[in-house]
Amino acid sequence: MCGLLAYLSTDAARVTDATVSDVQGALHCLHHRGPDDTKVWTDPNVVLGFNRLSIIDVDGSPQPLPYADGRYRILFNGEIYNYVELREELAAAGATLTTHGDTETIVAGYHLWGEAIVPKLRGMFAFVIWDTHTRTAFGARDPFGIKPLFTARLADGGLVFSSEKKAVLEMLGGSKAAGGVDPASLQHYLTLQYVPEPATLHRGIRRIESGTTFTVVDGELTTERYFHPTFRPQPVPAGREQELYDRIADTLDESVAKHMRADVTVGSFLSSGIDSTAIAALAKRYNPKLMTFTVGFERESTSEVDIAAESAATLGVEHVPVVITAEQFAAAIPEVVWYLDDPVADPALVPLYFVAREARKHVKVVLSGEGADELFGGYTIYREPLSLAWAQRMPQAGRRAMAALSRRLPDGLRGKDLLRRASIPLEERYYGNARNFSPEELARLMRGHDTDLSHVTVTQDLYRHTREAGYDDVTAMQYVDLFTWLRGDILVKADKMTMANSLELRVPFLDPEVFALASTIPLDQRVPRGGSGDTQGATKYALRRAMEQIVPPSILHRRKLGFPVPTADFLAGPLHEWARDIVADSQTDEWLDRAHVGDMLTALRTAEVPSKRIARQVWEVLVFMVWHGIFVEERIRPEIPETHYPVRL
Repeated sequence: MCGLLAYLSTDAARVTDATVSDVQGALHCLHHRGPDDTKVWTDPNVVLGFNRLSIIDVDGSPQPLPYADGRYRILFNGEIYNYVELREELAAAGATLTTHGDTETIVAGYHLWGEAIVPKLRGMFAFVIWDTHTRTAFGARDPFGIKPLFTARLADGGLVFSSEKKAVLEMLGGSKAAGGVDPASLQHYLTLQYVPEPATLHRGIRRIESGTTFTVVDGELTTERYFHPTFRPQPVPAGREQELYDRIADTLDESVAKHMRADVTVGSFLSSGIDSTAIAALAKRYNPKLMTFTVGFERESTSEVDIAAESAATLGVEHVPVVITAEQFAAAIPEVVWYLDDPVADPALVPLYFVAREARKHVKVVLSGEGADELFGGYTIYREPLSLAWAQRMPQAGRRAMAALSRRLPDGLRGKDLLRRASIPLEERYYGNARNFSPEELARLMRGHDTDLSHVTVTQDLYRHTREAGYDDVTAMQYVDLFTWLRGDILVKADKMTMANSLELRVPFLDPEVFALASTIPLDQRVPRGGSGDTQGATKYALRRAMEQIVPPSILHRRKLGFPVPTADFLAGPLHEWARDIVADSQTDEWLDRAHVGDMLTALRTAEVPSKRIARQVWEVLVFMVWHGIFVEERIRPEIPETHYPVRL
């Protein structure tokens, strides 16, 4: 686990002492990702820098790691959970292995099998391999995008790759040199609450997409997708459902076992829902002294901490709760946004930052339940196609009439949005779990709003694939979420907030073997139609049935709270003036109508019951303003501590 930084140039004269100094300076931006060790290696065409967090550390495996008598050098951020099995396969194929870690398995596999090594890797990863013989580079990012990788071309023609965008900005020379704010990315952010891959909020910086490999030959970067997630639902014969549930339980257990491989203590995050509880219950099989961690707020109506404590007691694991105040929440925002690189307007990432900070005092690695909803059909909105099936059977004229009626109904009237959504196709109405600003609302807020740019530009190719594959609407939504919500929001906040605290997060649900099985589950075992009893309104039904063997009954059907952040109450109450100060100080008039944002804040303050929707919109704007103040205006300078954590091993 680390922060990597690679500079590649076709001109050997470009690699000077100044270049090396630039890389060393930019590496400081990645110190939190790897406080245990820092190395820089140079070649006539490259400078490779590395900050290391020791996790699997049998023999050090120092990076940039050489292989094949120094022909290759690899920078690797992540963990390969099947590295033991891969080492055996490599040794049998004649590979020379001189270390006992997982890094060498990647470069040895590349030497032996070429690009075919990548689909064999079971883990989370972003890596760059430099071949000193061919003067070319090869790299890849894991299938789901758990580990990030940014890239940009510098003014001197060289290419830079890094685990974090802020290091790329350092190499470029600041926001202006990076092309400034990309208006299309900003518009997508205000709609989706994140910037969709491969873009970033800076014009000149991109991301290597999840599930792709890349090569650099003669200074030219090319990418190719190797992971094509495919859903192949298979009907389950009547009376044989338990066989499916047993396979799910066994596959997840095997994934957790591999994710527990480490030379340090592994803990687990624990919320009120089934996903994290199942992971913790399975992890306890491999670590009877497992520690779990949860977070909540000082509000009686938020019972996440209490519920997680009950779950921990039932599982018989040690539990550490974290409770934060509104003032702590606000004070952390500049630091949190600095770690994010690009704004993500998911308020749950702030409590995640706090619980990760506490967990790092006790462990170096935690497991978590991200990905279960996308793979097994867990989001409530996945039931919408079932509830709107009647509308899809109507002729087009009938749907147009519903659309016209919904436009005439007053805002806020119950049923108005149902009619609107029933009248439009899936491709237009679904683009992820966060839909903050409508086009009309964006036009009032955003200066230069592009009426021809919408969420459809982000998802149209994805939906084209789902139609060609013949997916039903629920499966299509899951597929779209893999490329949007999961990698744009869920995994970004998971990586950034844990690595901000030099804590490694592992996600056993997002494992190729787990996905291979989940992709075969039929629709009625994900979101059953109608029904009664335990199928009434159920989501991820097969997973719940599989977890009956693992999760106590008192937890199994409990409603998940996640990290419930009282954003509306905060912005209407204790954080109202804090929010107004952010708006007043912000230099974002080029992009936003700040007076309109002030009106939205007033609406929150004066409402008898503050609107959660308006609160989400305001929060999204505030996060962008803080981001702009840090990375564009450079007037906000968060105090970033030097990372050092004594750890109980």
